[in-house]
Amino acid sequence: MTGDRAGDGTAILVEGASDRAAVLTAADLLGVDLAGDGVQVVPMGGAMSVRRFVAELGPQGAGLRLRGLCDAGEVRFFERAGLPDDAVFVCRPDLEAELLAALGHERTAAVLEAEGDLRLFRTFQQQPAQRERTLDQQLHRFLGTTSGRKEHYGAVLASALPADELPAPLREVVQAPN
Repeated sequence: MTGDRAGDGTAILVEGASDRAAVLTAADLLGVDLAGDGVQVVPMGGAMSVRRFVAELGPQGAGLRLRGLCDAGEVRFFERAGLPDDAVFVCRPDLEAELLAALGHERTAAVLEAEGDLRLFRTFQQQPAQRERTLDQQLHRFLGTTSGRKEHYGAVLASALPADELPAPLREVVQAPN
């Protein structure tokens, strides 16, 4: 827990490590010192765990103020856990798609090239299961194919954007009042 006493701080609940990496990168780009502001970013290992984290960290637990970042398909878990609508920031359909859309295909390819993964991605595109998919679907799937890649690219894709081009849910969850 951040802060000196129970209730002193905020927790941003995110689904996983890639979301945490993107939030921390966005905070840096936006000039927001989350730790200095008493904000911790907590990966839950999936949205279905949100109720447990709300109980442990929220008003009935550690007393932290809570907000969350989630995929559109996971909003119901945050609602059932009791987070108010204005505390939940929703990525449509998910954070990776938001980042890829904000970057566009050319800048995403440039990021893959800079990371040394463009040739690997081009090989991936030629696999029979990928040939019929759109470029957006291929990129999205590629990010999740290797352990750690999704987390790595959560930070790398976010850092490739100017602060004013960060997807709205990512920008807003970082800049929400504590």
